[in-house]
Amino acid sequence: MLRRSSLIACVCVFLLAGCASQNPYDQRAPSSNRTATYGGLGALAGAAAGALINHDNRGKGALIGAAVAGAAAAGYGYYADKQEAELRRSMEGTGIEVQREGDVIQLIMPGNITFATDSAQIASSFYAPLNNLATSFRSYNQNSIEVVGHTDSTGAHSYNMGLSQRRAQSVADYLLAQGVDSTRLSTRGMGPDQPIASNDNAEGRAQNRRVEVTLRPLAGAQ
Repeated sequence: MLRRSSLIACVCVFLLAGCASQNPYDQRAPSSNRTATYGGLGALAGAAAGALINHDNRGKGALIGAAVAGAAAAGYGYYADKQEAELRRSMEGTGIEVQREGDVIQLIMPGNITFATDSAQIASSFYAPLNNLATSFRSYNQNSIEVVGHTDSTGAHSYNMGLSQRRAQSVADYLLAQGVDSTRLSTRGMGPDQPIASNDNAEGRAQNRRVEVTLRPLAGAQ
């Protein structure tokens, strides 16, 4: 009974510690703190594993397991929090939107700053944001980088598919030229197949003409 109580106590300590740790980079409410979530859940799993491994002293095993697993799990969450905050700062005022869903960070780049109509040549207004992105991607190198081009529905579907792919490739080529690792980069052209607004009016079509860059953790990211 004493050993079981020790196991429960140490798990609670690590969970509470994770919940109490406020990440200075997370501007949302404490309940949405990803670092605490990752760390707490990691500690719980690690405690259970540690207790099973250390048969002679389950309480000690749980404590060690919770410490190791909690730190590892919180590490990527904290890393992603910092990267998100840095991207929001560097993209402020550029018209590029930064979104976050769990481990995935996505940048939405509207057509009015990326490419001219019916062109895959990068617009002059797009160079400064791309330079900032390249700097960030070189500093934060634990993500894969998927560049996806989108168009509105005007014109032939096959043409739009090709145009969206060329635009995605133009962005990827520029990032490569700025020193971003080629093994992290991939491109796709979605044409008009994933609209985010109505194609029945000019405003909606402008929103659909966009480039999206999605960042996902690489396998083994710490």
